[in-house]
Amino acid sequence: MAAADERTAVAVRLTPGQQGDATVFADLLGAVPAAVVIAHGVADKAYDSDAIRRSLRTRGAAAVIPSNASRKQPIPHDAALYRERNRVERLVGKLKQFRRIATRYEKLGITYLALIHLVAAFIKFR
Repeated sequence: MAAADERTAVAVRLTPGQQGDATVFADLLGAVPAAVVIAHGVADKAYDSDAIRRSLRTRGAAAVIPSNASRKQPIPHDAALYRERNRVERLVGKLKQFRRIATRYEKLGITYLALIHLVAAFIKFR
């Protein structure tokens, strides 16, 4: 999920449970509308790759991603901006307050994604 703050989801992509989220980062970044200005791309260590950093730079955003322990030359990041990552986590927490989202009763991914969009809109305009 790409979010502007704890109430505003900008883009959502659904992945299978066994697939890592970083593998669909390019698709998620592409789903963010061009009208949305991205100043910083804040993500956790799982997103630490040169390709992700490059795609953020191409979009005009600064990458605020801590370096993975396996990186030989750690890349510094702004710790104060990184703390803002919890805003997305708060949005996910609000989504999971809706039982149907938390338990995923829906069998089809498209139906589940539609419910996520519906609940995200409800949270935005609450």
